Amino acid sequence: MMIVRHAAHRDLDDIYRLAQRAGESGIGLTSLPPNKDILAERITRTTRTLDGLAEKCEASYLFVLEDTSIHKIVGVSAIEVAVGLNEPFYNFRVAKQVHASKALNVYKAFDTLFLSNDHTGCSELCTLFLDPEYRKNQNGKFLSKIRFLFIAAFRSFFEERLIAEMRGFSDQNGHSPFWDSLGNLFFNMDFAAADYLSGTGQKVFIAELMPRFPVYVDLLSLEARRVIAEVHPHTLPAAKVLMSEGLKYQGYVDIFDAGPTLEANTADLRAVNESRLLKVSIVEQVETTETHYLVANDQYKDYCVLLIMNKVSESDTLQLTVAQAQALNVNEQDEVRVLALEKMENN
Repeated sequence: MMIVRHAAHRDLDDIYRLAQRAGESGIGLTSLPPNKDILAERITRTTRTLDGLAEKCEASYLFVLEDTSIHKIVGVSAIEVAVGLNEPFYNFRVAKQVHASKALNVYKAFDTLFLSNDHTGCSELCTLFLDPEYRKNQNGKFLSKIRFLFIAAFRSFFEERLIAEMRGFSDQNGHSPFWDSLGNLFFNMDFAAADYLSGTGQKVFIAELMPRFPVYVDLLSLEARRVIAEVHPHTLPAAKVLMSEGLKYQGYVDIFDAGPTLEANTADLRAVNESRLLKVSIVEQVETTETHYLVANDQYKDYCVLLIMNKVSESDTLQLTVAQAQALNVNEQDEVRVLALEKMENN
C-alpha cells in the first residue's frame, strides 16, 4: 500500500537516498540537497511546525510517500508556509518598458527584467521528487496533489497566495543559457554552485551581487531569450499537474535559470472548492471504479492520505476496507476528506 504522511526523523536515511537520486538527474532540485544535516533540519522544521513551535518564517511541512509493503520512503514533497520573511525571496518580474520620442516618431516597447521581492509572504509548493522506479500507477500526481488537499483542510495555516517555482531549462551538461548570458557576469561562479547556495538558504550574495537596475531582454543572447519562462523538459509533467489544480504563469521567473513561477489564489484551488468531507463506513469489500481518489484523515499532526479506487457516491458516506481504515487511522463514522485525482468532467 502507498501512503503519504508527514516526514519523521526515522525517515532521514531514505530521504538522503532520494536526495542522492535527485542529484543524479542534474541541477535544479536545490531544496533537496544530499546533505544529512540540512535534510535533518527540514524534518525538524516540520516537527516544530506541527507542534506549534515554529514562527511563520520557518514553518514548513515535508511529506513522504511510503511503500508500506517494504517500509520504504520513495518520494517527498513539501510546502513552505511563507517565503521571504527571514531571508529575501528573489525573482525577476518580466514586464514592458517603453521608450518613445514624438520628435523622431519612435515608439518601442522592450521586454525587461526587474529584480523583485513581490512574492514575499506567499506560501510555496516545493521539494517534489519521486524515486524513478515508482514513477507509475499515478504516484507522481498523488505525491504532488496531496499538498493541495492539506491546504484545503487547514486553510488558516497558509497565506492567500500560493506559488511554485519551476525548474528552468539547462542542457544535459547542466549549463543554463540564461545563467551564461546574465548571472555569470555578476557572480563569478558556475550555475551549479550559485543554484546550490541559493537552495540551501545562503541568499545574501544575491542581493549583494545581482544587478539593481532593469535588464533589457534584447541585450541577452538569443539562447537566453528563448528559455525565459521555459520549463525544463523533466519538470514539465510536474508543471502540468500544478496547472491542472489552478496555478498559472503570471510573469515571474527564476533569477538563475529563468524558470517560470506558477501562482494562484489559495481560495481558487480545485481542492479547496471541490474536496468533500464524508463519513467512513468500514466494510469487508468495496465497490471499485476506474477513477482515482485522494482520501485524507484530516488529522493535523498524524496526517496521512491514500490513493484509492473505491466508488464514491453522491451520499455523505465513503466505504473503506478494514486495511484502508487502519492505514488512515480512522474509525466508523469518522470524517475523511475526498477529492478526485483528476478534475471530473461534470465539474
